[in-house]
Amino acid sequence: MKESLDNLEPKRLWKYFKEILKIPRCSGQEKAIGDYIIRQAQELSLKARRDEVGNVVVQKPASAGKEAAAITILQAHLDMVCEKNSDIIHDFSKDPIKTQVEGEWLKAMGTTLGADNGIGVAAALALMESDNLVHGPLEFLFTVDEETGLTGANHLRSDFLQGRQLLNLDSEEEGTFTIGCSGGADSEIFYPVQRTEGQPGLLVEVKVFGLRGGHSGLDIHLGRANAIKILARLLDSARDRLPFMIIQIDGGNKRNAIAREAKANLVCDAAHFSDLNSFFEKEFGLIKKEFRATEPEAKISLQQVSDVKEEPLMPKSARGLINLLLGLPHGVLSMHREIPDLVETSTNLALVRTERDRAQIICSSRSSVASALAATRSMIRAVADLAGAECRQPEGYPGWEPNLASPLLHLAKGVYQRVFNREPLFKAVHAGLECGIIGEKFPGMDMISFGPTIHNPHSPEEKINLPSVERFWEFLVALLAELA
Repeated sequence: MKESLDNLEPKRLWKYFKEILKIPRCSGQEKAIGDYIIRQAQELSLKARRDEVGNVVVQKPASAGKEAAAITILQAHLDMVCEKNSDIIHDFSKDPIKTQVEGEWLKAMGTTLGADNGIGVAAALALMESDNLVHGPLEFLFTVDEETGLTGANHLRSDFLQGRQLLNLDSEEEGTFTIGCSGGADSEIFYPVQRTEGQPGLLVEVKVFGLRGGHSGLDIHLGRANAIKILARLLDSARDRLPFMIIQIDGGNKRNAIAREAKANLVCDAAHFSDLNSFFEKEFGLIKKEFRATEPEAKISLQQVSDVKEEPLMPKSARGLINLLLGLPHGVLSMHREIPDLVETSTNLALVRTERDRAQIICSSRSSVASALAATRSMIRAVADLAGAECRQPEGYPGWEPNLASPLLHLAKGVYQRVFNREPLFKAVHAGLECGIIGEKFPGMDMISFGPTIHNPHSPEEKINLPSVERFWEFLVALLAELA
């Protein structure tokens, strides 16, 4: 049902979230929300400035008698993932996000809600306005383009912040503190291919689809299949048994997602189409058994197509490309030695695209240990070298190593237990957070991340738990008072 956000608690936080819903803020389009924050700061007589990429910092003096306390930074990112269902008419560049309350949850109507990380922004704005809270000197850091490239954090200047203790408001499980994250980096492989003259026969497409995919860090340990890997296995099994030629192999969609679909365009003699179809179905059935617990909806199809214009790959090029896809690592490489159930190092065979004279392959690797990440990238480069491919490895982003002796973590745990009469949980995540970059840029920064409970971020199913927002706010206010 629809319900006014005006009736929700805490009222000041929801007042600002209601305003944020009206402001365009897809990744890379944060100017309007940055302008809004600066106007609010000016109206409150607070100092504010914006850097060259759009990051905003606002300074608020301490409450009376707390001027000697250490500066606390509160950090949130301005952008949101803009996704909608196909049957919804919505222009994120101008249309307000429409919301509805369902029981204890707030969600949008067919679009992403933007609670990630709009709720953190709203909490910061509410703190900026509040004049009856106890706190030391505060810095509010609002970063841009977190979702697509951690751009804002990457471009922070060393003189942009004064504080050395930071509360990141971008976690999504109330009652759990995030205290570490993985670093990550991509490897871009370019494999040269040669083509032969066009061959007579049927043009067919073999497609692997229906896989669950998922986040290449947070879901990499769940045992889900990679469509590119499955397709490479199928082509490898078939190439010595049935006559066909490969025209192109394409799979995957995003660097930070496990490949859900992959396809290959082939040319084969019409007389062998049925045999090829039967062979692929049989082999796929065996592979599907391996993933029966995690990929119940996995499917394969083989059909004739007519819109493929490229000539087939030379057999040597086709064989080399399949071998390269088979040889590149994918999945969990090691678990953390001290934190149970935490992936330490992984790599994702994210994408393959076959062009006229080369195939491009992208691997996305993560680790909470810098040397392990470097070793993983060396392994990928070695496989590429053996295949005769070029491997480019642009600079990645750093991890945030958990510090179980953190004074801020110790204090926050005590406050949470006092306020709610139960201990919080704490965890590290196998994904990139801005804290990793901020910690590297500002040595000595003591950090924790927390927030209310948000389910299904980055999708139109995103929703935020309303009671958890009240607890999040109560804890935040109590923690700031304790830090003062």
